[in-house]
Amino acid sequence: MTEQALRERIGSIEAELGVTATMHAIDVDTGEEFGVAADDLVVPASIFKVPVLTELCCRFADGSIDPAQGMFIAREAFRTPGDTGLSVFLDDVTLSVFLDDVTLSVRDLAVSMMSVSDNRATDILIDLLGLDAINERSRRLGLEQTVLVEDCAGLFRTMVEDAGVDVDDPAWQHPDDSLRERLAGMRVLDASATNRTTPREVTASLALLWDEGGVLAPAATAEARRILSLQVWPHRLKAGFPDSRIRISGKTGTLPYLRNEAGMIEYPDGGRYAVAVFVRETLEEPRNIDADRSIGLIGRAVVDELRSRV
Repeated sequence: MTEQALRERIGSIEAELGVTATMHAIDVDTGEEFGVAADDLVVPASIFKVPVLTELCCRFADGSIDPAQGMFIAREAFRTPGDTGLSVFLDDVTLSVFLDDVTLSVRDLAVSMMSVSDNRATDILIDLLGLDAINERSRRLGLEQTVLVEDCAGLFRTMVEDAGVDVDDPAWQHPDDSLRERLAGMRVLDASATNRTTPREVTASLALLWDEGGVLAPAATAEARRILSLQVWPHRLKAGFPDSRIRISGKTGTLPYLRNEAGMIEYPDGGRYAVAVFVRETLEEPRNIDADRSIGLIGRAVVDELRSRV
């Protein structure tokens, strides 16, 4: 397939499924790559948790944080909105009826952050690491456009401020014209006003984690790869790669009008491809399987092209 034909294929997927996409993919062993607006700033949504994981695993490797260290979580601490993990617990987080609090290891909080995109676990870890340290790590790794401005709670706070409606209000799913206008103007959808990155920097960050002899300590990259491999969601990138022999380690990201995923695609023959797809949709419906599926279809089309170049 020619590059023009591939762009036309992506365009047909966008038109059929009602999305627009920016993306980048690279064969991490040969350097062959393909992108659509790959250097444009994008909103990562929960893909911003990859830099958090990177900093955490580097701190594990240098000994400054013990991965088995217990994190004491008070019942009202870091009450962060979200649909998974600790964020959805309604009752006190307890080990037994006799305790008001629970201690989890830092390592297990990281697993919850990445495997089910646990917002509360994320904010606990960001508080431990510090946004400045996470951003400094990205700069040292050459990821100059990858900047975290807010933790999860901060992102939700700006959404409520801009929309004027609590995130739990059903109006989010079926907004009137006035609310739709406010939703479209939220800062969390503007890469110049919120957490930001580029598709190329996201794939570069994944390539760093899969480079066992690179600038990051082998212990850090091995742990990051282990945790990234535990993501449970099958509906985006994995939808394009149904063969279970193909290993996919990644992170999704979701906000109103935005659906993303970035991951490493590893074939049984040793081929390794870092892929990052960021799509915008026009619907407020949170269960948009066509938009989800577009990520896998675009990712598969591009990986197939990269594999054909070998």
